[in-house]
Amino acid sequence: MLNKQSLDRSFRYVADHGEQNDSAGLKGGAANRDAELLDAYSQAVIGVVGRMGPAVLSITGHPSDGERGQGSGFLITPDGFALTNSHVAHGRQRLRAITEDGDALEARLIGDDPSTDLALVRLAARDLPHAELGDSDGLQVGQLVIAMGNPFGFRSTVSTGVVSARGRAMRSEQGRLIENIVQHTAPLNPGNSGGPLVDSRGRVVGINTAIIAMAQGLGFAVPATTARWVVGELLTHGRVRRLSLGVTVTLTPIPRRLARELDLLVDQAVEVVELVPRGPAAAAGLRAGDWIVGAGGRIVSGTDDLHRVLTSLKDERAIELQVVRNERLLEVAVVPAWQ
Repeated sequence: MLNKQSLDRSFRYVADHGEQNDSAGLKGGAANRDAELLDAYSQAVIGVVGRMGPAVLSITGHPSDGERGQGSGFLITPDGFALTNSHVAHGRQRLRAITEDGDALEARLIGDDPSTDLALVRLAARDLPHAELGDSDGLQVGQLVIAMGNPFGFRSTVSTGVVSARGRAMRSEQGRLIENIVQHTAPLNPGNSGGPLVDSRGRVVGINTAIIAMAQGLGFAVPATTARWVVGELLTHGRVRRLSLGVTVTLTPIPRRLARELDLLVDQAVEVVELVPRGPAAAAGLRAGDWIVGAGGRIVSGTDDLHRVLTSLKDERAIELQVVRNERLLEVAVVPAWQ
């Protein structure tokens, strides 16, 4: 016979075991969701590697030239055009490209641009698998990226990470500033240089170019948008053209008194040291000893600022330079020329 005490015991039993079952169900559901997410992540990487792998190359010097340096690259057209780093291919007219399957193909350097550390080579073959250059401007911090290449000669090596920053800047071997660099956490090693950085849809968003020695999780890639522009310049002109003022410059400090009197927003200027005879600056009346403090409506406090203004121009059009000469502020219109 049921009484109040037995009913209370029954309710407590049901309540206790019900809570345990609910807890186990929740934990089981969370575990299943985690497993599904991990599986989706794995499938995304596997899919990208399957599509991209055949387009990734190992780039080396030609054996007959006695060059042993090695890097990575990837095909961007079916008729054999491939991208790599300038520091991998520079100065080597004859190259060898090794495919994912181990086939060694002759290659030659079409052109390179040390200022962006990019080079275009062409393989002696056709109907090749190739990669698509994506839109690196749409990258978001935290987005999954996959690095592919041949570190230390180990072909078809894959690592994953996330975009950790956009808009970084770093110096090329020539000292010029490379802007909009993509920083990511996909592990890189020597030999990864020139290999693709790929998004989860299999589109190349960067070309891996540098690591920091003794650091972990710090990889850098030249953005795909820059690569697309460099490829166009190399194919059309055989080199990367840049607009130039035709001057040699150095940095110089501006005395505080003069900065206050002229209402300048900088404490140093770009001083003109030398002018190219009959060059754009000389033709506009610029003189050695002039201090450039502004260009195209932007403040100039260093050579990088001047390069940014020139890089933003798409054609030969006049820009206004703000120049300090004999402690006076002048406006000088200069039409930069391609070089």
